[in-house]
Amino acid sequence: MNTEVKALENSIVSLTVEVGADVVAAAVTKAYNEMKKDFNMPGFRKGKVPKAMIEKMYGQEVFFNKAADIIIDETLAKAVEENKIDMAARLRQGDIEVTEMSKDGMKYIANITVKPEVELGEYKNLQVEVAAAEVSDEEVDMEIAKEAEKNAREITVTDRAVEPQDKTIIDFEGFVDGEAFEGGKGTDYPLVIGSKSFIEGFEDQLIGKNIGEEVEVNVTFPAEYHAENLAGKPAMFKVTVKEIKVKELPAINDDFAADVSEFETLADYKADVKAKLVAQKEASRKAEIENQSIEKAVENAKVEIPANMIEDQVDRSVKEFEMRMKQQGLELAQYFQFTGMNMDAFRENFKKDAQFQLRSRAVLEKVVEVENITITDEELTAEIEKLAARYNMDAEELKKSFGGYEKEMLSSDLRVQKAAEIITSTANVVTK
Repeated sequence: MNTEVKALENSIVSLTVEVGADVVAAAVTKAYNEMKKDFNMPGFRKGKVPKAMIEKMYGQEVFFNKAADIIIDETLAKAVEENKIDMAARLRQGDIEVTEMSKDGMKYIANITVKPEVELGEYKNLQVEVAAAEVSDEEVDMEIAKEAEKNAREITVTDRAVEPQDKTIIDFEGFVDGEAFEGGKGTDYPLVIGSKSFIEGFEDQLIGKNIGEEVEVNVTFPAEYHAENLAGKPAMFKVTVKEIKVKELPAINDDFAADVSEFETLADYKADVKAKLVAQKEASRKAEIENQSIEKAVENAKVEIPANMIEDQVDRSVKEFEMRMKQQGLELAQYFQFTGMNMDAFRENFKKDAQFQLRSRAVLEKVVEVENITITDEELTAEIEKLAARYNMDAEELKKSFGGYEKEMLSSDLRVQKAAEIITSTANVVTK
């Protein structure tokens, strides 16, 4: 195998890989063994047609596409490793091109995204402006009201119609042009009036309706709706209100304080709530100092993040969101249906944040390099022990599970944390 690497623009390197006739022959044989079941010829059982006869009938190139895939699978990772290419994003369609393929050999070119170059600007002694960690009596009252909300009882209402903020239990079925459409039906669905979780106008039309009443709700799907067959179309939903529920809040007094806390009086409970809010604000203030400092360091730096890196980060964000939806019993397709969003618009929402995350990481890694930041074995061990405690795992077992790759990833994160601390600790903080 022969390789050649050339640096291109926008953090792309071109890796050319050439292999000889022996590699092609071996790959063609593998391709034949995988594909022979697809060929039928008179006089031979299915899957038993000799390779030479298939090539004679269909041409020598019949196995080349599959063989090329096999060669790329078997050689690309090795070529990347041998040339010490630090891939920063997965390869996507169009990033690999086979330029030559014959029985004598094969050549292909892979355009690989690598980490971008970073030119640091000022990253120390940056001025940031943050609020003081002060808590008002009104904030304390709001926090206690939230606790009262958590302890509210849900009461079923039977003597009135639906009102805003009610939690309703509904059955519904949607129709477009008189025909029921896929995904437009639900049974015993909980819907809070005013939550705007359904198509615009849907919830408003349930206000004033009584239990057991079937309602015809007329709405129009958004023009950019993810399902093209529904986009921009008027729809009618047959909706039955089955239940109406409201929250009954407890009285906020000494008895309430005793029920929800370790304190016997409301005054002592309020003092504790205030102390905790101050601690939260101090933590938020510290985080805001770090965020602003890093944002300014990133603004002062010059770095262009390659498109493939951004797409990879968006992929991760979408998967994380989808997992959270599934934990709530909702599929992503249903989320799109209820919000009127499609995948392209959904992904676009993540791009700005993805770009900032990647720029921040690149700048912090450059600070690691410039400041010559290192992590000791003791620091690495201490971090693994913290992880074990956090996830209630045996520390020694977790240490054993960490191989070289896992240790390097954790060490890299710790170095980046130290870089962030350098930027934050040198910041000039002004209180608003």
